[in-house]
Amino acid sequence: MQEPSIFTRIINGEIPSYKVYEDDRVIAFLTIDPITPGHTLVIPKLQIISVWDLPDDLYVYTMGIVKKVASRQLEVLQPKRVGIVVDGFAVPHAHIHVLPLQDGLEAAIDGHFHLVTHEPDNTALADMAKKLYFS
Repeated sequence: MQEPSIFTRIINGEIPSYKVYEDDRVIAFLTIDPITPGHTLVIPKLQIISVWDLPDDLYVYTMGIVKKVASRQLEVLQPKRVGIVVDGFAVPHAHIHVLPLQDGLEAAIDGHFHLVTHEPDNTALADMAKKLYFS
């Protein structure tokens, strides 16, 4: 049996998070190391290492939630566009990054995905989670 990932620990409430969406299959929360304000992670509650290994129905469902998160970011934050990244590097738990983008920010993404080595701005994250939360 594999160890619970940091994301499973967030799902289980062992680690706090800044949720913007949650249901019985998926959770979406702000990353503590955002590339842009509103940078959100969408993850299935089932711990599977790769998004490509998700059962088809869960993959489709998760991507549907990604679309809803992106729509919410467009509505609330009004970026020029929203991008997604499926990196699969830092955490062994399927996850999709949803990023509100403005002109020129695409270059900022290159090389950004890494483990956090500093304290997050918890006040800013809490405020952003309140703005983006939906049910």
